[in-house]
Amino acid sequence: MRRMLRVFPALATAMLLAASVFAQGDYKVETIPAPAAADVPKALLDVLDAQGARVTGDQGVVCEVWLRKGMELGQPAGGLGDTLYGQLGTGNVVGVLHFPSQSADFRGQIIKPGYYVLRHALIPQDGAHMGAYATRDALLLTPAAADTQIDQTLAFEDMVKLSRQASGTPHPGFLVMSAVSDGASFPSVVKDDTGHWNLQMKVQGKNGELPIGITVVGKWEGA
Repeated sequence: MRRMLRVFPALATAMLLAASVFAQGDYKVETIPAPAAADVPKALLDVLDAQGARVTGDQGVVCEVWLRKGMELGQPAGGLGDTLYGQLGTGNVVGVLHFPSQSADFRGQIIKPGYYVLRHALIPQDGAHMGAYATRDALLLTPAAADTQIDQTLAFEDMVKLSRQASGTPHPGFLVMSAVSDGASFPSVVKDDTGHWNLQMKVQGKNGELPIGITVVGKWEGA
């Protein structure tokens, strides 16, 4: 367990910069069709919603996101105030993200243009991370061509191994998730009180739906 917890560095020195070239200005969202069959493996394409969301800013497209359709949603994690989306199930595929140009993850690690599977994970609770971020929900980025076990729930360590291929470093590439704003429409992109821009979408599950937020633009100012 100790070895698993080391893969996330101290967040007090990390930065949240989902798209480093899009740090200023306003953002908007539009619905888009499913990705082209040539861009993602068929097994992955088959589990995605027919429509996704594209976030754009003054300098162009930030990212595109498609959520998984018909996934089995678990029970809410009652009493765990630091976990927003326990229904997604740690290790499960939540969707796909496309960076059309070079971007960056939570730590400011460079992420190359391409398609990435999004798997739900929880930021570890250890001495390096306690209190560094209000909630633990994260989405690990794994290369779409390499993450072939779409219907399987991966162990944390296996997700990290795949995600290192996205970051090109010993640390996984990941984005944090955010709370959905009151009265939100879907899809939408909103600026929260920390100055982060959050993409808000709905997971259409087999047994219900779940509004989620993903921080796609911003900078985390740690103490």
